[in-house]
Amino acid sequence: MSRIGLGPSARGRFAPASSFELSYAIVSAVAQRQEAFVAAVTQEVWPLEQRVTAGHMGDPVQFLEELFRTRHALLAVRNMADLGAQIYGRMAVLARFLPGGAAPLVADIVDQLERARALADGQKEYLQGVIEYYQTRSTTKVAIAAERLALIAVITLPITALSSLYGMNLIVHDSTQVGQLLVVLAVMIVITVLLLRWAKKQGWW
Repeated sequence: MSRIGLGPSARGRFAPASSFELSYAIVSAVAQRQEAFVAAVTQEVWPLEQRVTAGHMGDPVQFLEELFRTRHALLAVRNMADLGAQIYGRMAVLARFLPGGAAPLVADIVDQLERARALADGQKEYLQGVIEYYQTRSTTKVAIAAERLALIAVITLPITALSSLYGMNLIVHDSTQVGQLLVVLAVMIVITVLLLRWAKKQGWW
């Protein structure tokens, strides 16, 4: 604070010369606390990013809540810093209405708040990238599992068809309709082969 004409009293405490200097000191302390908070949250972001890149796939709901909770904290700080910067930026525009010597204080406050906002923005975007990477990988795993389940269903289709064949009236104890039975079996084989070829083209196996 000494660079802008503010200094401690003889007892080592800050002694503002005016209410505006007191306001500056309070808001400056808030901005510094915001930067410190962003730095603390940054230390939490790195372990989250390492868990994602290391292949952490534990409880996805709990992990996503942890990711979004951290992102919300950064977003809250970003919004508060941005609001303060907008207010004091407007005060800087109306410098003619400020008391003498207050313009440098307002400019310094705007600079501090904008710096806190920029830090929060950077970390928020970085964490958003981690979240999107985690969600994309989870979605990809689900898609691969669905493809494999579909392939299993295709492979077991002939067995299901044959087991259901005995529920038809084509095979009975007294008389078996051989012609219709052969036609039905041929249709089942053709459909199964076509499904397997289609699955092959899709790259499922």
